[in-house]
Amino acid sequence: MTLIGLDVGGTSMKAALVSAPSGAGAGGDVLLAESWPTDRTDPVGGILDFAAHMAARADALGRPARAAGIAVPGIVDEASGTAVRAANLGWRDVPMLHLAAERLGVPVALGHDVRTGGLAEAVLGAGRDAGDFVFVAIGTGIAAALILNGSTYPGVSGWSGEVGHIVVRPGGEDCACGNRGCLETYASAASIARRYTAHATVPAGPASANAASANGASSNGASSNGASAARAEDVIARAATDEVAAQVWSEALDCLADSLAATTLLLDPGLFVLGGGLAQAGPALLGPLESRLADRLKFRPAPPLAATELGDQAAVHGAALLAARLL
Repeated sequence: MTLIGLDVGGTSMKAALVSAPSGAGAGGDVLLAESWPTDRTDPVGGILDFAAHMAARADALGRPARAAGIAVPGIVDEASGTAVRAANLGWRDVPMLHLAAERLGVPVALGHDVRTGGLAEAVLGAGRDAGDFVFVAIGTGIAAALILNGSTYPGVSGWSGEVGHIVVRPGGEDCACGNRGCLETYASAASIARRYTAHATVPAGPASANAASANGASSNGASSNGASAARAEDVIARAATDEVAAQVWSEALDCLADSLAATTLLLDPGLFVLGGGLAQAGPALLGPLESRLADRLKFRPAPPLAATELGDQAAVHGAALLAARLL
């Protein structure tokens, strides 16, 4: 018996054909995995096409899909199967479950991408022995999944876990949500790269400097401030020797520690599992963040931090788990 797990991102989609789990708390074997670019002009149509393609691949293997799980970003009403809102993909109130079930002809489950990733970590990954924990995905944006008694908690209307919009620097930088000083504006991978780019300079010789001045860009392909090509991982790597990188990375860690401390005092989780692209920083993230979190919790121990064990496939595995629950 084969299941489809599909994870929708802003720039790409990942999917896998997975054999049905052998029992509760188990995951199936990945039979085949693929990635497609997200169709920004018709994202819903692109999702349905990708799901249908994976169903066709299952048929070609002689193992037809029996159910599918789809994880999408934004605000999601899992109970009704509605993709309520995704600003990056431009949709509102899409009856995704109905559309996918109609297209595939099998039962479909819809989940929020971060909560679905948190579910996979609870069953198969770093949180499988933790009970109650918080999965924090730090990538282009920042969001969290609350795992209570091994299950995700979506909140009353699907808005739980929007930690990226906790104000950590009142009156600070503008956020896309309309507020100022949100965690996401300081500590997401995109913001770390942006803030470094805005302040960094790269030394250049006279000739290259003149060329850069004339063209509004440096000779190494960067902008005139020398950092347009910087990624978050570049900033972290440069932090030991680059003053601007050190400042940007330190402030990101401070903001993350502030938000995790507030979450700790509110929820008392047993563990934080860190996922998303920034979690690939490993000890460069976990070590200093653990120290700063402990500094903010003077009267109680800080929860331990762990990196995701499922990496960027967490939501794919979680979507397959949702599909398995339909059978």
